[in-house]
Amino acid sequence: MSPDPTPPTSAPTGATSTALGANPLLSPIDRPRRLRATGAVRALVREHTLRSRDLILPMFVREGIETAQPIASMPGVLQHTEDSLVAAAREAVERGVGGLMLFGVPEAKDAVGSGATDPAGVLNRGLARLREELGDATVIMADTCLDEFTDHGHCGVLDARGAVDNDATLERYREMALAQARAGAHMLGPSGMMDGQIAAIRDALDAEGFTDVSLFAYTAKYASAFFGPFRDAVGSSLQGDRRTYQQDPANGREALRELELDVAEGADLVMVKPGLPYLDVLRDVAQASPVPVGAYQVSGEYAMIEAAAANGWVDRERTVLESLLAFRRAGATCVLTYHASEAAGWLQGGLPEHLAEFA
Repeated sequence: MSPDPTPPTSAPTGATSTALGANPLLSPIDRPRRLRATGAVRALVREHTLRSRDLILPMFVREGIETAQPIASMPGVLQHTEDSLVAAAREAVERGVGGLMLFGVPEAKDAVGSGATDPAGVLNRGLARLREELGDATVIMADTCLDEFTDHGHCGVLDARGAVDNDATLERYREMALAQARAGAHMLGPSGMMDGQIAAIRDALDAEGFTDVSLFAYTAKYASAFFGPFRDAVGSSLQGDRRTYQQDPANGREALRELELDVAEGADLVMVKPGLPYLDVLRDVAQASPVPVGAYQVSGEYAMIEAAAANGWVDRERTVLESLLAFRRAGATCVLTYHASEAAGWLQGGLPEHLAEFA
């Protein structure tokens, strides 16, 4: 038998003594980039997507104007007449948006927000027109709050000391909710952050037979600087601030307490507002909530994107879609955004290759 061959003492010509396969630092076993190699692969493993029906369009209807008026701090957003409201709403619905959230801008205001409960008030007229024109083709939502209708600009009625009276405000919310339900709203959005507002409204609706009208609770609404342009949009008369009833921006756990209360009181959906500055809160609420969760990309967020895009600092379409996808990734079922109709049109028409990751 021949003896075993002697092992070579040196590497063959052309080989290296430190081949890549011999060093795990140089040749990683895990290669996540394999799943990013082509558009088809990326689409196959994509975790979150945007759909037109995930988006809700906030809209403004203003009393006493003959043509729709632009809002300077929110380029592209309008204060509508009733007729232009219907036209814009039809376009949004044709593009596939999931719902419309309507805000009213009255000519006259008073201390108790009388226009909010007047069947002939601008918001209730607008709701009635939308329901008449659109029926059940979309979800018609109403902002159930007094701030647009009070001459002091607060979300409730004031007591003798000038503070917001929580329990007296609940009575006004009950009346406002019934007026909106009678006008044809499918869903109400109580946004005033009064204690017990969901229970009070649910009781009022059920007592009058509106058991099918659902409640989209503004569960975690923060006292935020990002609301600034919205106050232009509704012609706010705010005196002072809303820190005694909207949440402190420093607090996160408090949102979970509000969630527990709203769900126990009968909320059908819950919301975090603003959006991008509070993605951590959105994630916590989404993980804890037994009901669907929405996020509101508010006016200041919208205005920043538009201003940056107008200056050429960001790719507008990519920035809009990326910001909306962030809400979905954080756990939002639906997103209120002033970009809703336009973004829904992009999604409906088929996104170009450079935007394909958002479809």
